[in-house]
Amino acid sequence: MAKHKGRGWHSRLLAAGLGVTALAAATSVWTAQADPAGGRQPQARVSGDARPVAKVAADIAHASDQGARGVNITIDDGPDPVWTPQVLRLLKDNGVKATFCMVGTQAKAYPGLVKDVVAAGHRLCNHTVSHDTAMDTKSEAYQSQQILDAERMITEASGGVRPQYYRAPGGAFTPYSRHLAASRGMRPLGWNVDTKDFEHPGADTMVATVKSEIANGPTVLFHDAGGERSQTLAALREVLPWLKQEGYSFGFPVR
Repeated sequence: MAKHKGRGWHSRLLAAGLGVTALAAATSVWTAQADPAGGRQPQARVSGDARPVAKVAADIAHASDQGARGVNITIDDGPDPVWTPQVLRLLKDNGVKATFCMVGTQAKAYPGLVKDVVAAGHRLCNHTVSHDTAMDTKSEAYQSQQILDAERMITEASGGVRPQYYRAPGGAFTPYSRHLAASRGMRPLGWNVDTKDFEHPGADTMVATVKSEIANGPTVLFHDAGGERSQTLAALREVLPWLKQEGYSFGFPVR
C-alpha cells in the first residue's frame, strides 16, 4: 500500500496530536511479551476500562463480510463538521453502511458526529491520534500511545462503542502495531482501491478508478476530512448506484 505524502493538514494535526498523546500517555498501559517465534506480541488495556476485549486476527484485512461480490466503503480522517454530515446523508440515501476510520483528535473534538455515525449503523475504525504516516519508523511506545489513546478518544466520543478496526495512516503498519490493535479487538484494515480523493483529481477520475480497480478487491478508500471534499461527494453519488447496478452488495470488512 502506497503511503500518502504531502498532506499539510495532517502535519498540523500531528503537531496538535503530539501534545494530546503526551498528556494521555500516563493513562494508557501496555505490555509486550515474546511469542515462541521470538516476535513481540503486545497485550494492552486502556486504564479505567475493565471490560473484556476479544482478540482478532492480526493480519491486514481486505475482504468483505458480504463475500465475493461485497464492497466495503471506508471513509477516513474525520469526523469533520462540514463533510461528515453530508457523507452520512448520501450513504443513507443510497442505503449503504460504511466504515469510518477516525482520527482521535477529530473524534474528541466532534463527539456528536461520532455518535451520529454509530446511530446510523456504520462501524468505527481507529486511525490513530494524529495521522502520522511515519509511524512505522517510530518506537513501539509511540505506536502504542497513538493507537491506545485514539481508541480511548473514539470510544469515549461514541458513548462507549469501540472501534472494530485499526487502519495505519498511509498504510504505515508494523508487526507490533498490528498485534497491538488485534489484542484490543481491532482488526488491521487495508484497502484495495485508493480513489486518491485527497489529491482532488476530479470526481470523474475517482469514479473511473473505482470502476477499473474494484475487481482487484472490495475495500474502497475515501475521505471525509483533511480538506475540501465536494469531489468525494460527487464521486460517491455516482459510484454507489453504479456498484449496485453491477450486482455488488455493501458490507463491512471481515474481522
